[in-house]
Amino acid sequence: MTSKQKKNLIRIIVSFVLFIILAVIFHDFSGDSGDGSLFIGWIKGIGISGNMPATAWIEPVLYLAVYLIAGYDVLIRAGKNIARGQVFDENFLMIVAGIGAFVIGEYSEGVAVMIFYQTGELFQSYAVGRSRQSITAMMEIVPEFASVVDDDGGISEEDPEDVEPGTTILIKPGEKVPIDCRVIEGDSYLDTSALTGESVPRHAGVGSEILSGCINGEGTLKCVTTKEYKDSAVSVILELVENAGSRKSKTEKFITRFAKYYTPVVTVGALLLAVIPSLITGNWMEWLRRACTFLVISCPCALVVSVPLGFFGGIGAAAKLGIMIKGSNYLEAVSEAAVIAFDKTGTLTHGDFSVTNVFSTDGNERRVLELAAAAEQFSNHPIAGSILKACREASGAAPGSAEDARNITGKGVSAVYDGKTVLVGNTDLMKESGINDLSAISRDLAGKGSFSDMGGTVCHVAYDGKYCGCIVISDTVKESAAEDIAAIRLEGVEKTVMLTGDNNKTAAAVAARTGVDAYFSQLLPADKVSRIEELMGGLSQKQKLMFVGDGINDAPVLIRSDIGIAMGKLGSDAAIEAADIVIMDDDLGKIPALLRISGKTLKIVRENIVFALVVKFLILILGALGIAGMWLAVFADVGVAVLAILNSMRTLKVKDKSLKTAEAV
Repeated sequence: MTSKQKKNLIRIIVSFVLFIILAVIFHDFSGDSGDGSLFIGWIKGIGISGNMPATAWIEPVLYLAVYLIAGYDVLIRAGKNIARGQVFDENFLMIVAGIGAFVIGEYSEGVAVMIFYQTGELFQSYAVGRSRQSITAMMEIVPEFASVVDDDGGISEEDPEDVEPGTTILIKPGEKVPIDCRVIEGDSYLDTSALTGESVPRHAGVGSEILSGCINGEGTLKCVTTKEYKDSAVSVILELVENAGSRKSKTEKFITRFAKYYTPVVTVGALLLAVIPSLITGNWMEWLRRACTFLVISCPCALVVSVPLGFFGGIGAAAKLGIMIKGSNYLEAVSEAAVIAFDKTGTLTHGDFSVTNVFSTDGNERRVLELAAAAEQFSNHPIAGSILKACREASGAAPGSAEDARNITGKGVSAVYDGKTVLVGNTDLMKESGINDLSAISRDLAGKGSFSDMGGTVCHVAYDGKYCGCIVISDTVKESAAEDIAAIRLEGVEKTVMLTGDNNKTAAAVAARTGVDAYFSQLLPADKVSRIEELMGGLSQKQKLMFVGDGINDAPVLIRSDIGIAMGKLGSDAAIEAADIVIMDDDLGKIPALLRISGKTLKIVRENIVFALVVKFLILILGALGIAGMWLAVFADVGVAVLAILNSMRTLKVKDKSLKTAEAV
């Protein structure tokens, strides 16, 4: 508990003890008109008449004192809200009900209502705190400092926000990685659980890219920062967490609108219940008592609290698994996903490309690699990385310097090398550049069919307007992809689709290995958007399409789809920014877990809504008929709220059934 919660608990206990004492003192043990109470007995025992006026006002004054001890903060909140024009809320209802109870002489019931209401509020506060823990624990990954190494080897502690990219930093054993960086010296294992939900340490050696927020193991690492702090993983995650609460689900918006109109309606209803029957029967005290009971029953806190709490718990459960959800509206939409479309590279496959074949028109394969590497050296695409690596291995040196390098979206790159233009890309790029005869290396393709039958991505290379050859680059399917796709179907998703810019042969091979229902190949980014729109057009109004991708070219599709999911570990900044949900460790197995979390959260939220409305409606009728007293009204308010909150807490207990993260959340 927080210090504030502890103080409130003490106040409730003191109020309850005083309430019990007063209840015993003023209880009529004789069963008649009150002469059997301990208070009256004490008055008579000291020789004072029990009919003195003091006996009429001491009881309400003492009960009022206990009432104020228990609920002074409710009075203050109600007063502030009224001053701001926000009259009709649960604080106002409780105050009016309490005043009404005192007016009709039901002092003990008035105090009991406030004590039990405060008990429910304390329970609610504690429950919200529990549900926040899995999210606010993310704040613990914030690094306090960065150990910056200067040119002379000296080390100084600086604020991570002041550290520029390219700065050398030292990460000692047990310290948090302050900024995204690349290891240049040292070897260690990192605890990435705060980011990814994975408990297995990950190795980091020279050349490894590591994310801020991870905790270094036993080895000391010397690294060079690759990003500014505001663009690092820890900063991006915290921004996602902080903004998650601002995007409400449709259900939450409904409850907010419902409460806005519900409270004034029941207040007017209670007023009419007090006045109209009283004018007819003349029994003002009885109908005022029923109106006060009606007000207590009608308090909407069970709905107003439990529904957002349920979504908050679901977001927290996902965060514990390394799934960052940017708002409860997206968590709700996941439960309606009927179609999931996947990008291929880096999503269904590892994205770790390697050169598997090089073909040349003149037999000089090394020259083809050198030309391609020169053009690709400024690109951060995985294909470019594989070409650069192959070039270094083949020639033992870095590629030559190129100028005016340009990315041609969906087709390839161009650059100027030794004063002449180098083109590296697909068949469309070659044809647009007037290089139509790609058959010059057909002798090398004997038995392989065609370019599209090579089982990998083919990058054609042209120099000074002449075709030089091609490079075949292959990727590997993630080992668990087929299992994860099958698990997604078990969660109720009707169709899985793969969208890729790769050739048809490669796409077909990956589709067969992963088990997706359909695939579309050789797509430009605009083509992917068109395919997504076609798929969305075939869905009903209540069905949603989810897209999972990681590359910068996936950003338009992530934005266009109903729910965009980005792979955060290898994903581009643009994809993470465009996505609605981010999976921090690129694990496809988190998607079935996300579907389970969303489905269970929605189920629990709906249970709370139905339970609260049905119970309140029934007891409201009983209260208006005079059958339900103030104590049953307390159950209808506090009891229903507590039960609904307890039910909402179940959202934190969703289990990830995948083999990699099987622990309970």
